[in-house]
Amino acid sequence: MVLSIARILAIVRSRVNTKLRRFLKCGGIIAYATESCFGLGCDPSHQQALKKLIKLKQRDASKGMIVIGAHIKQLLPLSDNLNPKQVAKLKATWPAAHTFIVNANSKCEHSLTGGKPTIAIRVPAHTGARDLCQKAGMALVSTSANISGQKSIKAYLAAYRKFAGRVWVMQGKIGHYTKPSTIQDLESGRILRK
Repeated sequence: MVLSIARILAIVRSRVNTKLRRFLKCGGIIAYATESCFGLGCDPSHQQALKKLIKLKQRDASKGMIVIGAHIKQLLPLSDNLNPKQVAKLKATWPAAHTFIVNANSKCEHSLTGGKPTIAIRVPAHTGARDLCQKAGMALVSTSANISGQKSIKAYLAAYRKFAGRVWVMQGKIGHYTKPSTIQDLESGRILRK
């Protein structure tokens, strides 16, 4: 039986997706392109991966982290008490370089929320980042790929040089945004970062 090129490519993609899911479920960290820079990510429910990521970035654990998803359905389990009007606002805004602060589900890891009762979520404008969440079969942590206080990394090669051997650096190009995503409190409407 001879397989078509399309079938062979589908098999290869399936194996890569399975490998990615296993890597993340086992606590692996990835570096990947987002709207304005490379990001570091992991499974948002994996406590050890979150701790590793915080240590790698030398980040203040009380800051909390953003979580991105391929679509709103991947993000809703992280939040509690969103009313239909709020869900409609999220759907109308996304995909976009616009992060919303919402009430966190009580099951969210302390390392993810920074111990706060809220969580930051986004369906990104960057197609590659959305596709990555789809391939992973889960929402992903999204924090800039840098050591805290240092400049964000803007290219695959720079991310590879900085993090190879410690994280899985995914090939990709960042989007056209020059600034990080806007952050807005969903309930009050207050802009926290523009």
